[in-house]
Amino acid sequence: MLRDGCPNPLTVHGLREVDSCPPHFIKIQFELRSSRKHIYDWIWENLEGRFWFGDIHYVTDDKNLSMESCAAFENPGEASMFALCLTDINNYNYY
Repeated sequence: MLRDGCPNPLTVHGLREVDSCPPHFIKIQFELRSSRKHIYDWIWENLEGRFWFGDIHYVTDDKNLSMESCAAFENPGEASMFALCLTDINNYNYY
């Protein structure tokens, strides 16, 4: 809720995490190797803008249903930061 000593208005009003992914958000699809909680916590602690985090279902070439995790961000800079850090975030070990 506080970052650099200032409250985030989106967090205070419960508007940071959205329930569904708006079309203008930048989507980052990935295979989940870590826990959902670890990635979710990283987003809350390191980014400030609105985001959506969930799963995307899609049909592959051979008409099989597949699923990937997806994070989407309203701010393109935050999407870039998440994409650049994703390898390190997603390979986190709890052992």
